[in-house]
Amino acid sequence: MADIIVPELAESITEGEIVRWVKKVGDHVDKGEFIVELETDKVNAEIISEEEGVLTEILANEGDVVEVGAVIAKVEAGAAAAAPAPQQAPKEEAPKQEATKAEAPKVEAKPAAAPIVEETPSTERVIASPAARKLAREKGIDLAAISPVDPQGRVRVQDVAAYGSAPAAQPAAPKAAPASTAKAVDSSRVEAVKMTRRQQTAAKRLLEVSQSTAMLTTFNEIDMTNVMALRKRKKEAFQEAHDGTRLGFMSFFTKAVTAALKKYPAVNAKIVGDEIHYNKFYDVGIAVATPDGLVVPNVRDTDRKNFAEIEATIAELATKARNKKLSLQDLEGGSFTITNGGVFGSLMSTPIINGDQAAILGMHNIVKRPVAVGDEIQIRPMMYVALSYDHRLINGKESVGFLKTVKDLIENPEDLLLES
Repeated sequence: MADIIVPELAESITEGEIVRWVKKVGDHVDKGEFIVELETDKVNAEIISEEEGVLTEILANEGDVVEVGAVIAKVEAGAAAAAPAPQQAPKEEAPKQEATKAEAPKVEAKPAAAPIVEETPSTERVIASPAARKLAREKGIDLAAISPVDPQGRVRVQDVAAYGSAPAAQPAAPKAAPASTAKAVDSSRVEAVKMTRRQQTAAKRLLEVSQSTAMLTTFNEIDMTNVMALRKRKKEAFQEAHDGTRLGFMSFFTKAVTAALKKYPAVNAKIVGDEIHYNKFYDVGIAVATPDGLVVPNVRDTDRKNFAEIEATIAELATKARNKKLSLQDLEGGSFTITNGGVFGSLMSTPIINGDQAAILGMHNIVKRPVAVGDEIQIRPMMYVALSYDHRLINGKESVGFLKTVKDLIENPEDLLLES
């Protein structure tokens, strides 16, 4: 008998939610075959079977949160294990039914423990830290019965410990709270939808960034006339020369950002404890909108890639993101981020820094506006750009200089060809 265990995916990932079981009890599985999909804070992971045989037990249901290292299923090793059941079925129907009944509690026994800890009477999952979930399981405490101190409703290990040491008569009051909250939502007027795991994580991290950095934003505007004209002249020849890869604006901005990062290394750095780590690589994250929210896969070594390689990589990462096929390697380790709200019509915004990076560039909608060109007023396609940055690491001179470098290179796109 082989255990199916939640693998260690990354140091920062401690648990995940089971999205769907591809196989069911009694199905034959091959070694290395994908049997269950797990949603983590960052990516959807496909868990495989390390043995060939028959799936005999499923120990966690779809929607359950499971920790790294947890056993979620069992496989009886040996490809022949599945064969006897169908052959015996015509001869002894009654024994088969008895066997099924006998097996049912075995399959459901362990999953039954999960709802006690993780489900509320309204079937909504309690938001809790991994340590709190573990302690609650050990003590046999229902997380739904705990009234957390955290104003956002997250149950912490201290809440579980305090609940466990409280008198037995106390749980009655906390249990009434979820019921009253549920009644307060008028379903005819309000549709309550549970946040996905990734949405909860994104919300938490955005709040952490805003609270742990001295974030400031500086703005500039870019005349897109020249880059649009160059793109119009070259896009067909570019597409033919590079196997259908389209020439977009993102490659111009990525190359301009890379040049500016070289000129202003503090923008490509990060704070680690009481040290400043200046990155000597240029991995630029490109924000991609998906149905589950924004993800930021990285284009690696942008200083070594040409326009076609950057465009092809961005297209590939965007497709993987929308199909939920991004790997952890695609998402981790970026040194700077570009986000383009202009594709949705945004005229101006203040983007929030991504992760432990020092800055993020926000692109916006291209709008024709009257601008002064010399002593004349002309109608030009203009774009506002914003640089949000951590003021603890980057000063005003560096932030303005960085954005001015990006502006100058985009307004004179031929100069990008001179950048190494």
